[in-house]
Amino acid sequence: MGVFRSGKHSNDRLQGTLDLIVLKTLASRGQMHGYAITLHIATLTDSVLQVQEGSLYPALHRMTQVGWLRSAWGSSDNGRRARFYEITAIGRQQLTREEESWAQLTGAVARLLEHA
Repeated sequence: MGVFRSGKHSNDRLQGTLDLIVLKTLASRGQMHGYAITLHIATLTDSVLQVQEGSLYPALHRMTQVGWLRSAWGSSDNGRRARFYEITAIGRQQLTREEESWAQLTGAVARLLEHA
């Protein structure tokens, strides 16, 4: 199963965007638990992008392992125990790289579509 569920876009096309989307969400919103991240992304995209839990949590773990995120246990709004994630300084550097890469890719595709 893929990272996202979407009616218009294939999972393969969107899988590479997960790091960018999660890093950007945490950079702009601050510390969040996994379920809040999925809700925020779905809300901002009018549910066009829906991050699947089976992809999100391994990605959060991986990004924590490489130092882009740090995590700590806390209580969610409904009082449940949850792991909260926040972006680190190294994660902000990676976010800049991811944003630059995304801009290159989307710019190249836009040029191709315009001139093909």
